[in-house]
Amino acid sequence: MLLPQEVLLSAGVHIGTRVKTRDMEPYIYKVRPDGLFVLDMEKMNERIKVAAKFLSRLDLSKVVVASSKRYGRTPVRKFCELTGAVPMVGRFTSGTFTNPAFSGYFEPVAVVVTDALADDQIVDEAAAIGVPVVALCSTDNSLSNVDLIIPVNNKGRRSLAIAYWLLAREVKRERNELPPDGDLPVSIDEFETPL
Repeated sequence: MLLPQEVLLSAGVHIGTRVKTRDMEPYIYKVRPDGLFVLDMEKMNERIKVAAKFLSRLDLSKVVVASSKRYGRTPVRKFCELTGAVPMVGRFTSGTFTNPAFSGYFEPVAVVVTDALADDQIVDEAAAIGVPVVALCSTDNSLSNVDLIIPVNNKGRRSLAIAYWLLAREVKRERNELPPDGDLPVSIDEFETPL
């Protein structure tokens, strides 16, 4: 595990929804008696490492990290501040990746989204230009146009903070900006969106 299991459990990174898509079945550990699907934390850890290895090989100044969800905005900004990636938070303007005449046009080499469902416009535009998409996905997400998923609770404040903190730490370790057992100079709390 990338963090002690009790830290991950207390943040609820494994808590899914009462809805599951066929795409997400391989990442579901079990279903609770109350009908809530639980994500496999081992797979989450493994996928964060894979995503970090992939992202670390790219020019991070051309990687877009996006969140239209309120609780994803602070973690995305903090992740980008530490890695040099480009944050896109809030409403996404159509044509940002596909219309060179648009004043805010940007050509990313990869896109990371907080929720493939909520950020579907970004996912669709990235797919249209052939750019790989990494997505944080809960049990209710579709994996259409998503190239690499990180199965995690993408609705909770603390869960999103931990996911982006771990991803930032692993990217920096892969780029040798941190020793293999080194931690980020900022705490997980700084990644969390205030209430």
